Formats: sequence, C-alpha cells, structure tokens
Amino acid sequence: MAIRVQDILNQLMEPVGRLEVTVDTLKSGDPSMEVKGIATTFMATHDVIQKAVEKGVNLLITHEGTFYHHHDQIGHLVDDPVYQAKQKLIEDSGIAIFRFHDYWHRYRPDGIMIGLVQSLEWAPFVTENRPAATLLTIPSITVKELALYVKNKLGISFVRVAGDGSMICTRIGLLAGYRGGGGMAIPLFQEEVDVIIAGEGPEWETPEYVRDAVHQGRKKAFIALGHAESEEPGMKYLAEMVAALFPSLPVHFISEDQVFEVM
Repeated sequence: MAIRVQDILNQLMEPVGRLEVTVDTLKSGDPSMEVKGIATTFMATHDVIQKAVEKGVNLLITHEGTFYHHHDQIGHLVDDPVYQAKQKLIEDSGIAIFRFHDYWHRYRPDGIMIGLVQSLEWAPFVTENRPAATLLTIPSITVKELALYVKNKLGISFVRVAGDGSMICTRIGLLAGYRGGGGMAIPLFQEEVDVIIAGEGPEWETPEYVRDAVHQGRKKAFIALGHAESEEPGMKYLAEMVAALFPSLPVHFISEDQVFEVM
C-alpha cells in the first residue's frame, strides 16, 4: 500500500493535535504524492536539498524555514537571485518540503530536547523536563571541561562561554534554539542553576547578566552552542523516530556544516 505525503504529516502531528496557528505547513510538493524516501534536517539549505534529491528523497522534513524568515515572508525575495535559484531547484526536483517546528517543540518531552539530551548522553541526569527547558544535575565539572565535553559530543568546532571557566558546576539548564534570552535564562539562574547551555539569544541579555553576576562574586556561566548546533540533534532523533514508524521507507538525516567559522 502506497504511503502518501499526507500520511506522514498526519502521523507526525497526531501526538499534538491540529494547531490552528502554526508555521508547520507543506511548503512545496503535493500532499497526495507517494513517498519514495524521507530525510530530516535542521534547515532545507540549497546543499541539503541537493543531497536529498541525490539520495532519492522526495519528502524533506525541515525544522526551520527554507527562506530565512520564521513566518515564511518572501515578498522581499521574489527578485533575489539566491531565492530564485533555490526555488527553481525545489520546483524542478518536485520535492515536498514540510516544516516541523511548532509540533515538534510541543511533543512532551520536546522532541528537539530529547535529541539534544541523547546526543550529550545526559538522559540519566535529567531532573525535570519543562516545555521550554530541561534541568539536569550532572557530576561536578568545571565550566571549561563542560564546554569541551559539549563541543566534542556534538561534533562542533567551537562554543562560546561567558563566565569563569574554572568554576565548578553541577546544576545545568538546557535551552535549545533561540531560548537563551534573559526572559528564559535568568529565572533559571534564580533557581540556583549554575550554567545555562543554550543555542543562542540576544548577546546583551543573558551573557551580560552573567558578567555582572561574576563581578559580584556569584557563580554563574553561560555556554552558547549556536542555534543549528543545539537543534540538529533533535532532527536526527526525528529521523530515527520516522524510520521506526515507517520501516518500509528509506529515511535519512542530512546534516550541515557550521555556518560560522572562528577566524
């Protein structure tokens, strides 16, 4: 029996129920198309789409928007050559692209966070899963050692750290994606969390709070992984989940290189 694009989408949305307002829609392709292969990715970059097509994939599930805007606003791009080339690739390939952002974050626990915790091998240390944060108590470690551990486990070339690298820490607040701003991070510090590990956030919020805290002799630190670096593990975990749900279909996870280099 043929498995259609809409069949996959229905299965992914079922644990949450239909959201009335969401960015999670089919961005290209026909929902009635038979699925030949599936790939998951953090973002449907030009390179990722090409690799997906080469693998025989005709359904690509992406976490972030394809055209550089959370709400898929493309009015300012219609005459842009980068947009046009990417859109032509999508149209010529016939690939279906589904964005799986809001639903995945509404799984309980959050699907992105499950993947991140698994990649860090921290599942035994989780003390609480909240809608936007995971709290952990890990064996005592310095901030510098923690940063190196996280970097190595995630296979990334750098992280950024605010605070005293020699500080001993054990209570961790884990925040994926764009959740590292002061509104989410500072209340966790107030709960006696030692270190916040996040994807990103405004640099003048949480890092500056940590700077002042350290100046006052308080033991706090912040580690920024990068947005993609914090959420890719969750999309890799999604590929494993989809493969289990649809064992007759080939399923891939397609990663991307870090977009930034440290010069």
